[in-house]
Amino acid sequence: MKKENDYLLSLMLFLVLLFMPKAIAQDEIPLEDFFRNPEKSSYQISPDGMYFSYRAPYESRMNIFVQKVGSKKAIRITSVTDRDIAGYYWANPNMILYLKDIGGNENYSIYAVDKSGKNEKCLTCFEGVRTQIIDDLEDMPDEIIIGLNKRDKRVFDAYRLNIKTGKMELIAENPGNIQGWMTDHDGKLRVALAIVDGINTQILYRETEKDEFKAVYTGSFKESLDPLFFTFDNKKLYVSSNLNRDKSAIYIYDIANNKLEDLIFENDKYDVSGLSYSKKRKVLTTISWTSWKGQKHFLDETTKKLYERLEKDLGDYEIAITGLNKNEDKMIIRTYSDRSLGAYYFYDVKTDKLDKIVDVSPWIDENKMAVQKPIKYIARDGLEIEGYLTLPKGVDAKNLPVVVNPHGGPWARDRWGFNSEVQFLVNRGYAVFQMNFRGSTGYGKEFWTKSFKQWGLSMQNDITDGVYWLIREGIADPDKVAIYGGSYGGYATLQGIVVNPTLYAAAVDYVGVSNMFSFLKTIPPYWKPMLEMMYEMVGDPVKDSIQFAATSPALNADKIMTPLFVAQGKNDPRVNINEADQIVNALKKRGVVVDYMVKDNEGHGFRNEENRFDFYKAMIKFLDANLKKE
Repeated sequence: MKKENDYLLSLMLFLVLLFMPKAIAQDEIPLEDFFRNPEKSSYQISPDGMYFSYRAPYESRMNIFVQKVGSKKAIRITSVTDRDIAGYYWANPNMILYLKDIGGNENYSIYAVDKSGKNEKCLTCFEGVRTQIIDDLEDMPDEIIIGLNKRDKRVFDAYRLNIKTGKMELIAENPGNIQGWMTDHDGKLRVALAIVDGINTQILYRETEKDEFKAVYTGSFKESLDPLFFTFDNKKLYVSSNLNRDKSAIYIYDIANNKLEDLIFENDKYDVSGLSYSKKRKVLTTISWTSWKGQKHFLDETTKKLYERLEKDLGDYEIAITGLNKNEDKMIIRTYSDRSLGAYYFYDVKTDKLDKIVDVSPWIDENKMAVQKPIKYIARDGLEIEGYLTLPKGVDAKNLPVVVNPHGGPWARDRWGFNSEVQFLVNRGYAVFQMNFRGSTGYGKEFWTKSFKQWGLSMQNDITDGVYWLIREGIADPDKVAIYGGSYGGYATLQGIVVNPTLYAAAVDYVGVSNMFSFLKTIPPYWKPMLEMMYEMVGDPVKDSIQFAATSPALNADKIMTPLFVAQGKNDPRVNINEADQIVNALKKRGVVVDYMVKDNEGHGFRNEENRFDFYKAMIKFLDANLKKE
């Protein structure tokens, strides 16, 4: 009888263990599910509201499809197979324009194609030339205004382009210092943004296109007076500015008289730069800014009620209006969260009907994804640093292997939202730590300028102090911390294993800078007018040569003890492949083996699906080998 009872107890225990929810172990999701192309994305609506368009895979490349509203059938109107279409929009009810580069060189050209897929042609295919879109001229269906560095690779002239005939007319030649152009609501080119003396910003203005541009404002680049768009009478500007204050706020600016007027909105902790408006109704609608996640303030009751209506059906997801017809009564709505890439919806204002179009990545089960939590810690000099911590599901925040993930830029920031890299690493058992170190944008002028000439110094300390915070809190296993980043994050990865050679168990450098001297010599030609500004922000190779020598990982590779994996795009125009070669060769000279992946058809980051798969397969194998060994 006892043996029978023991057998029954063993059987019951087996069944309980078999069917109970997993408290620690989590289902391993295929790597490809995180990094494959979305099923459908980038939905837009035609100006007449009659058609959807979207990007979807064809031969593993993101191409454009068009579908009539109410129909279930779509047609593919492009067939690119070398590289994804980077972006597109409806030029008029019958034609779509899209941008594409070659092999990641970022020299984008504009292509035009009818909504039927016919008459595809390149409008700006000039070798070594980059195209910018200045104004899509919504009310002039056959024309757009573009910028081209065709005459001089360092600067962009403004052209009016007929998208039907391909004819271009030069409407403003860049004297050599203009970094941007701006039109009014009638499509007239009336504002130019320039750099003078290498470090001062300038706003130039003219009443009409027949007048000469005249400088109306000149100030230090450390202070911002950023034009957003004209007031609806085309006489003044809405701007985001931090003049005589730390945090940027929204103002009306009398450009003709160089005078800041009414303060429209401010936040005492974060910069405010987002301002939206209704083209049809000619009213301001929303103010937006980022704290730990996106925030909105409504300026218009109609818009407020619209979002309230959408929230009623869409629940707790973040909501964005990503497409709008000219009449503003048919809309594309996008949802997302930290655990989901979300879905697209079609909303008909007149019928008050909200229909789901598609889930962006239906193979992702948000219930299996992890929550991205905001955190704060204090750096060694007393500066408060905000960031995010994402933990594996079902695991206590105790003694975990951690991947420290500093962002690129560096004058950018991490945000709340779905991040495929983070969710993949978390699914493989790693906690992921992201921090907005000093210099990250959105936190005010003082926080930003504290990063000047601090690459590898106090900026690096902010990252290191975050790691020590994780260890003190008992979250990180001190023997199982890795660091991984791209671009500036790649530099911070390399510098991290130079200055703290025993802190990290593994490091992954993705298109990162390794030599401060050579980096500033190989920047794209259109960055050259900003070189003096970069010298003030990053450092001067001559005046700060001692500092550069100390903060260039490739020149200090003798200090590196940490296992390293380097990945690089051969055609990267921002961080030349020489940066990756230098750190790899410096370590090889010491007899150190470095995992090194180069993709010949990529630039600053891997866009092609098969290259993403290769990179993340190699990365997780590398991390597991170094952090999960006993």
